[in-house]
Amino acid sequence: MAAILYLIATPIGNLEDITLRALRILREEVAVIACEDTRQTQKLLDRFEIRKPLVSYHDHNEAGRTQDLIARLERGESVALLSDAGTPLVSDPGYRLVHSAIQAAIRIVPLPGASAAIAALIASGLPCDTFRFIGFLPPKQHGRLKAFGDLQTETATAIAYESPHRILDCLADMVQTLPGRRLVLAREMTKLYEEFLRGSAGEVLEQLKQRPSVKGEITLVIGGAVPGEQRDIDPVAEVKRLQAEQGLERMEAIKAVAKRMNLPKREVYRLVEGA
Repeated sequence: MAAILYLIATPIGNLEDITLRALRILREEVAVIACEDTRQTQKLLDRFEIRKPLVSYHDHNEAGRTQDLIARLERGESVALLSDAGTPLVSDPGYRLVHSAIQAAIRIVPLPGASAAIAALIASGLPCDTFRFIGFLPPKQHGRLKAFGDLQTETATAIAYESPHRILDCLADMVQTLPGRRLVLAREMTKLYEEFLRGSAGEVLEQLKQRPSVKGEITLVIGGAVPGEQRDIDPVAEVKRLQAEQGLERMEAIKAVAKRMNLPKREVYRLVEGA
């Protein structure tokens, strides 16, 4: 029987969220388990008394390890790929391995399960019919402002991950760029201190500022743009803000504002020239 590369979703907190199928595959079908942190995955395996060899697979060894795993698959050994938590490849390593397996005509079988992005979305109360996942937000303010700026005309619900160490700065940047958007902050999902904070970015920021610290995994669910809301922004002021805060050249800022507000570039240029 030909070897299979299994992509197995793991719990994002509560170990009871592992699927029965995942446990069977890990016990009976694979020769080796590739994972980000072998210590973290070992906790999951110990909980369910599974004994299988582990190999690390992360950003720093992905290239070399991919070759090793493909070689094992070609020898007939099935392999499981796990993230530390959640679904593999979603903001985690694995794309290179999947791409190489496809090129080698190796069968790939995904095992669905936990996903922080989807869990937060369905509990948010925001529209779920169309959504955009943008992964981890950039760590620096310049990148975050650009990411939020790109969402100013996005009508679909957006989902992002953020570190608890940066969340206050992140929300402050969101107040500048997306002040009126509905926001849901999901923290520690499936764990003991799970919570959902709802409101505008400013309202959620004020709640978190009252705490001595913010801990835990965070997922942000951001409501989409309401048609016409961009018209409430002053194009001239927005161009000046982009120049001052993001260091954009004048024409770059004009182009960015025109795109975000769905206005002709020449109209924004005319307004700026006449200011």
